[in-house]
Amino acid sequence: MTTHYFEHPLNEKTRIYLRVESLLNQLNIAADFNDDMQHLVFYRSLFDLLEIFEQIQLKSELAKDIEKQRLTYRSWLNIDGVDQEMLLGILNDVDAVHSKLMSAERFGQSLKEDRFLSAIRQRFNLPGGSCCFDLPALHHWLHLPCDNKKADAARWMSSLLPLAEALKLWLKLTRETGQFRSRVARTGFYQSDAEEANILRLEIPMHFGVYPMISGHKNRFAIKFIDFSSGQASSNDVEFNLAVCS
Repeated sequence: MTTHYFEHPLNEKTRIYLRVESLLNQLNIAADFNDDMQHLVFYRSLFDLLEIFEQIQLKSELAKDIEKQRLTYRSWLNIDGVDQEMLLGILNDVDAVHSKLMSAERFGQSLKEDRFLSAIRQRFNLPGGSCCFDLPALHHWLHLPCDNKKADAARWMSSLLPLAEALKLWLKLTRETGQFRSRVARTGFYQSDAEEANILRLEIPMHFGVYPMISGHKNRFAIKFIDFSSGQASSNDVEFNLAVCS
């Protein structure tokens, strides 16, 4: 059965984390430069990340959240029924990414100081601004050997590794706090309480032909399913799986 997977953040910081995760995934895929247009995805994702870095102190916020997770897992040491070997492995991973995070430069600092990136970034904000007459430097770069372009991309992305590793671990541990449970949205509507939740994860069978519109916050949320064909609220019962992740 084909399933539609959906995630929804329940606070603004988690919303930013999920956006950054998406942009990092786009960077990794586009950095192969397998076709002539992948550079547009690569640079757009890179410059979107820089915009986020300028709006929020992402390094300090992520470091605080990683530290909270470390304290939570440490509180489970020597507790009966807890797999101590697995717990120590998680704590080692948390310690490693937290150490790298704290010693890393401010996110985006070296990228902002890169002469080539600075020269082309502003023009990317223009509709169609990546044309050769708008960005002759980029046009020249695009004609370099593919190995040269991949080397540049790897160098730019290397400064983001502490961010990528810390964010990947935080999201992994957060997602694993919630277990999928079967739920039914009567006449397309479902609501429930939550305790300091960060992310809702949904598995929705495609045959229902609906997608979720979610509102709420860390302690309560509501889900309204919308019929894709009509764009109207569904009046049918929708069976789906839900995980509430703290």
